Amino acid sequence: MQTIIEELASCGIKEVRANEPLSRHTTWKVGGPADVLICPTSRKELEEAMKIMYKHQIPWRAIGRGSNLLVRDGGIRGVVIKLDDGFDYLKIDGTKVTAGGGYSTILLATKTAKQGLTGLEFAGGIPGNVGGAVYMNAGAHGSEISRVLVSAEVLLDSGEWVTLSNKELKFKYRTSILQNKLRGIVTEATFQLKEGDEKEIVAALANFKDRRRQTQPLQFPCAGSVFRNPPGDYAGRLIQDAGLKGFRIGDAEVSTLHGNFIINRGQATASDVLSLIQHIMKTIEEKYEVKLVPEVQVIGEE
Repeated sequence: MQTIIEELASCGIKEVRANEPLSRHTTWKVGGPADVLICPTSRKELEEAMKIMYKHQIPWRAIGRGSNLLVRDGGIRGVVIKLDDGFDYLKIDGTKVTAGGGYSTILLATKTAKQGLTGLEFAGGIPGNVGGAVYMNAGAHGSEISRVLVSAEVLLDSGEWVTLSNKELKFKYRTSILQNKLRGIVTEATFQLKEGDEKEIVAALANFKDRRRQTQPLQFPCAGSVFRNPPGDYAGRLIQDAGLKGFRIGDAEVSTLHGNFIINRGQATASDVLSLIQHIMKTIEEKYEVKLVPEVQVIGEE
């Protein structure tokens, strides 16, 4: 792996860290080390790094801002990619908006609202970046990224650049083609919004923000909603009705504020969180014959 580290550093990437604890890079604040973490700041650096990994057949994973992600305590073998400042940009041209893959989803919603553009209000509380939002078709409040996305620029694992249309991304509920059939990193996304009343749009964002403060345990490390909502119901309601709010394994706890959130009370391990997820799934299936599906991605080794 030392040879790979040296080759990656030769691409001009300043941030090349060995055995980097991923608890520093996830919103749950849990997770073992990555063999190597790199933070490329340009398309050239990222492309060269991808070619090196492809040549040596080194496994890799992009993590964005580490939300909606559970990294097991054994960490991740290979290279973890975290897009840095060079992918943190926003361009607004009338009602068409283009953002870098590393740009904050919350900031995207806020900035476009202040320009009087409507369509991204739902994203004002999604604590990830644009690349991750496209990758998982992030959504909230009855809407999702696929409703406003025009296209996404993606660097494939072969080092080839492609631009995929909304249709080509094959969006479904919380998924896209990038999660299964096509390996790549979203480096840029273009959205088509509509003109609206700035005051009304900003007010809607503020309303969503107030609702989050009242209903979500944002003062604790967490990863947002843990489970997808089953058809015609809500995971949080099922968990609450099953009496699981406040249930705890180690320092991982089902939030007493929102049943679909698991919080880190301070010293939780990924194993604690995963055990709690499995306990919730088992309980809900036994009580209601409903199979909850995790929305968070579980990656890494035990």
